[in-house]
Amino acid sequence: MTEPLYPLRIAAAPISWGVCEVPGWGHVLDAHTVLSEMAALGLSATELGPPGYLPRDPDELRALLGTFGISSVGGFLAMVLHAEPEAALAEAKAAAALYAATGGDVLVLAAATGLAGYDARPPLSDTEWRTLIDTAAAIRDIAEAYGLRTVLHPHVGTQVESEAEVERFLADSDLDLCLDTGHLLIGGTDPVRLAERHSTRIGHVHLKDVRSALADEVRGGTLEYSEAVRRGLYVPLGEGDVDIAALVRCMNAAGYRGWYVMEQDTALQPTDSAELPSRNTERSLRHLAGLAPAAARN
Repeated sequence: MTEPLYPLRIAAAPISWGVCEVPGWGHVLDAHTVLSEMAALGLSATELGPPGYLPRDPDELRALLGTFGISSVGGFLAMVLHAEPEAALAEAKAAAALYAATGGDVLVLAAATGLAGYDARPPLSDTEWRTLIDTAAAIRDIAEAYGLRTVLHPHVGTQVESEAEVERFLADSDLDLCLDTGHLLIGGTDPVRLAERHSTRIGHVHLKDVRSALADEVRGGTLEYSEAVRRGLYVPLGEGDVDIAALVRCMNAAGYRGWYVMEQDTALQPTDSAELPSRNTERSLRHLAGLAPAAARN
């Protein structure tokens, strides 16, 4: 008998409209434009984007989100975890306080390299890896005090990117993962197989679809990640090489009832408007809407 597909809890993210924490990434649309585009698509929840993109004052942020009928899921923090942990802990505490005050429930943590962007990463020593694990655990404890869950996001150009690093993290840490279908595939991990092997360790999901040919170039070192994004690495859900339907079915069967955050990383030019990102997000929403009937037929 086919497992019934429960209604998906779908959220948005500003990165789908080109809002990224990397300096010089591209043209950044203002927050009112991005939130209004989300609302126009019927989206009612979002991750908050890079620190400082939306107001840092909780009352001001709640008012802004409320204007568009959007609630906070939490947010993404890329921080150096393998060195000077005090700085990471201070930043995480400030972010956790804001997320909690605005109704969020998850802190999505990435192990940044300390370099600008996501195009290169130095290797870590065993001591640095241990510091990374310990710092992530300390951030988890800080977030718990604010009623938040913490998940580790394997991410291109961070210290947890490859399949071996993902498996090492799962073995060395008790934090759950943010399963990002795109970043995992680019890093060499089949996201569906990961979900099958470690379904109980998935605490949050980012849905992306990617062109595997460009992903292969990034993984092989012949194309920088940022350039691949500009060349169209990410495409609307169902139009790339990630089996989104299989991933959702797997997570559903495992009892996952958390957020599915749509993220199609985009870099905009100064003359670009919100039109194309919004159109692509709408196509992704249509694809997700079709998953329940497809599941019923399988």
